[in-house]
Amino acid sequence: MPAVRAAKPFTFCVSRFTNDENGLFEHPAGDDSYWRGYGILRSLFSMMIFMSPNRRDFNPAVLFRNPHVMTLLPGRWPRRALLAGVPIESRLFTTEPHTQLLGFCHWQPHRTVCQTVVLVHGLEGCSESHYMRGIAAKAYRAGFNVVRLNQRTCGGTEHLTPTLYNSGLSQDYRAVVHELARVDGLNRIWLVGYSLGGNLVLKAAGEAGSSEASLAGAIAVCPTIDPAQCAKALEEPRNWIYHQHFLMQLKRRMRRKAVLFPGKWNLTGLDRIRGLTEFDDRYTAPDGGYASGADYYDRSGACHVLDSLNVPTLIITAQDDPFIPYSMFTSPLIQCHPKIRVIAPRHGGHCGFFQWTGKGEDPYWAENRIVDFLQEQYCHI
Repeated sequence: MPAVRAAKPFTFCVSRFTNDENGLFEHPAGDDSYWRGYGILRSLFSMMIFMSPNRRDFNPAVLFRNPHVMTLLPGRWPRRALLAGVPIESRLFTTEPHTQLLGFCHWQPHRTVCQTVVLVHGLEGCSESHYMRGIAAKAYRAGFNVVRLNQRTCGGTEHLTPTLYNSGLSQDYRAVVHELARVDGLNRIWLVGYSLGGNLVLKAAGEAGSSEASLAGAIAVCPTIDPAQCAKALEEPRNWIYHQHFLMQLKRRMRRKAVLFPGKWNLTGLDRIRGLTEFDDRYTAPDGGYASGADYYDRSGACHVLDSLNVPTLIITAQDDPFIPYSMFTSPLIQCHPKIRVIAPRHGGHCGFFQWTGKGEDPYWAENRIVDFLQEQYCHI
């Protein structure tokens, strides 16, 4: 596992300055010792990150072209209080009987005249994940309403639904779009998702076709559009660190759910499960109404409905993503689709895309390209 080990010195170095177990990296502005350390790190590493002559290009320095370094780095890099001063309102969206999603809404002063961005996180993420807060802050300051959603059971919301979350629950996000349009009077709503959340927003947009007038478009970063391929890649030995992390988190969630809903799941043998596919076959698939894990992976993929997309769609993915095979995005269906734009740099890891451009941007390149796309489409109205 030499590629994974290569990331450890940097991770350790940053961790010494952050000491943040939650990975949110929002430290008090007055903590001088922290920000002195941050300044040293930023100066050091900014000298080693390639400054592309075109901010739209992603071309990191050789040191950061390792996909594992790129995957792990952004979540461990200190970020100041991203949403400081941004108004926030919590809200429960009822997507079906006995099921609610917790969202955090950041409304512009005159929300009905503004476009809205609905954000969906990835596997075992939540509304507080660093990328959710990062893109939320940028989209809000660009003039958009923003809604950061927790998927079912995520972000401490296990009590809000008797079900688990899965890759196929696109109806939840169509329900949120419908509510925002009907109740709030919002008429241009963007769905933006990361990883598993990217699959969900693409699936929702494909299923909607032209039937949801308020859906403006979809944006997906490293989406798991073919869950079977992604699960297989995740279980490869080179991805052991990610696989074990996700599996451990999913097991912990199952135990919490079992306490809240006694008798619904049989946890006998849970500790003996050694793979994500085994976990999904035993728990995720039957909970979601699928016949098996294989049936779940097949039917939950956005790849089956991309041909029905009828709204502007952006897909950002990296050719070296450790567990999202790039080959999924090279099909003529995607490459030739009139509504889909694919940006696929050679490097970037999984939802990484970290570099300084020297053009007034922060290093979170994918977030900046998302805002570019949103503003570009806004100008085309």
